[in-house]
Amino acid sequence: MAETPTSPLEATLAYAEKFHPEDEILMTARRRAAEVGAPPILPGAGAALCFLASAVNARAVVEIGTGCGVSGLWLLRGMRPDGTLTSVDVEPEHQRLARQSFAQAGFSGGRLRLITGRALDVLPRLSDGGYDLVFCDGAKHEYADYLAESVRLLRVGGIVVFDGAFGNHRVADPAQRDPDTVAIRELGKLVSADERLRPLMIPLGDGVLAAVKLGD
Repeated sequence: MAETPTSPLEATLAYAEKFHPEDEILMTARRRAAEVGAPPILPGAGAALCFLASAVNARAVVEIGTGCGVSGLWLLRGMRPDGTLTSVDVEPEHQRLARQSFAQAGFSGGRLRLITGRALDVLPRLSDGGYDLVFCDGAKHEYADYLAESVRLLRVGGIVVFDGAFGNHRVADPAQRDPDTVAIRELGKLVSADERLRPLMIPLGDGVLAAVKLGD
């Protein structure tokens, strides 16, 4: 059972999450993820992905971290009907389950390109400036490297998105110095300092950090 919010801020954040209910296909994908220990994005973050993909009329999207398909479903629902999602994950079993979710939602064939492998091995093989959106939800200690690759992959006007920007509410506390928290905190500094990017922190899910590519 979900905990009852204990403060106005918690109640507001809970309201924002409930504003984006998931259908049975998404909930089934979420249950599959729970069964194999692949935590998916929260509904609010998923809705943000769908919105951003729609906003840029995304035809070509890269996803780092397929999981069991929750984030991919949100992305595909926001993309153009002729769009293709390229999704990378090191776990073939997770991708197998994701394919089930995508098929259940009617996404198959040319809409999907699932690549099993380490993101930093796969991303360099993708085309410069060939993508409208890159979503990063992989190894937190590699987030800075994902950023560098994403800026290369994106067209001008494209968007890079990182999930988990709050680091389970640890990033805002400077006393928290575990490697993942430090990596996420450093990512925020890198995005903010990069003159090629215009960033936005969205307080949905565990924090969504997005940035538009302004130029090369």
